[in-house]
Amino acid sequence: MERVDTRRVECLDGLRGLAALWVLIGHTMILTGFRLPLVSKPDLGVDLFILLSGFLMVFQYQLRAGREDWNAPATWAAFWTRRFFRLAPLFYLTLAVALIAGPAIYESRVAIDSFLGQQLQPRERYADSSFVNVAAHVSFVFGLLPGYAFRSPLPDWSLGLEMQFYALFPFLVLLARRAGWIGAALIAGGAGAAAALAATAAGLDYPMPSFLPLKLHLFLCGMLIAADLGLGRRVWLHLAAAMLLAAIPIGGDQDALHLVVRELLVLGFFALVHLRRLSAIDGVARLLGSRPFYWLGELSYGTYLIHLLILQPVAAAVIGRFGTGLGAIERFALTGAIVVPVTYGLAYLTYRLVELPGQRLGKAVIRRATGSSTRSRQTVPEELAAP
Repeated sequence: MERVDTRRVECLDGLRGLAALWVLIGHTMILTGFRLPLVSKPDLGVDLFILLSGFLMVFQYQLRAGREDWNAPATWAAFWTRRFFRLAPLFYLTLAVALIAGPAIYESRVAIDSFLGQQLQPRERYADSSFVNVAAHVSFVFGLLPGYAFRSPLPDWSLGLEMQFYALFPFLVLLARRAGWIGAALIAGGAGAAAALAATAAGLDYPMPSFLPLKLHLFLCGMLIAADLGLGRRVWLHLAAAMLLAAIPIGGDQDALHLVVRELLVLGFFALVHLRRLSAIDGVARLLGSRPFYWLGELSYGTYLIHLLILQPVAAAVIGRFGTGLGAIERFALTGAIVVPVTYGLAYLTYRLVELPGQRLGKAVIRRATGSSTRSRQTVPEELAAP
């Protein structure tokens, strides 16, 4: 196997952009009554994000390994600070908008569900501005609490999940140093599955898989694909372990379609990273790293957080204006034609005005805390924000 470029994995840009677009289109289909196989399953787009997030954390760890001591708590603090300032600024902004607009968005959702004959959502799912709910979200602990894990108009359950993964990541690194990446992944995956089963046995009912043990195995799949990057034949052992972990039937829908697609996501991502010597795969990887896909990736976090704030009122307005005068495919097309450009326009504005300043602030906080100078600027690729 040829050596992989360990400074950049260009397909990441396009894949995270496509993951966000998958979620947007899938939700648009659900809220307009139009369905296509796979595309109307936005949870699979989130699974792709999770896979990429696990990969990127190990990828970044390896790039920094020569200048960071992961036995030192200061390194953990810097890691957690980077991740906080990557996710929190835009999340806090959209959370404030969502809580203010929550009652109106709920009315839109009632109109949509009533028209489509779907079960109505509980009002508190959209309109709970209580101190406890706000505090749980601001502190990112909401994903651990079944009653608050899915309690805002945002698709933010996965952000609480991400923060749990970031909290655990330094300990996974230390475990991997002792047991190797495959051993660490299998140990952590087994422990996660056991914790998930124990939570179910204890009567903890998560409306979305926001509890880390329910999705840890998918993070671990991405970590394994990154762990032997460029080091030769051992990647096949990592692939086998990743395929085994991806088959664990926990964390969301467990029908045959979902399990097969998750395995295919692991295989496809592995191929894009490790089989670039094949011309067809290399061509796809280059396309995913091209400028349009780069921007699709850069705007993916904003797209993910913002789209439901736009989509639900627009879908309700289309239904209210045209009712049964439009078929499902026409409702989907008209709603998408409005929602997609508005969402990406707002994602671009918030990328420039919120995300980038937030990242710069995080780096400044780390420099001040460590006493490092501006000469130690970031030399690794920009970090992924996964939903």
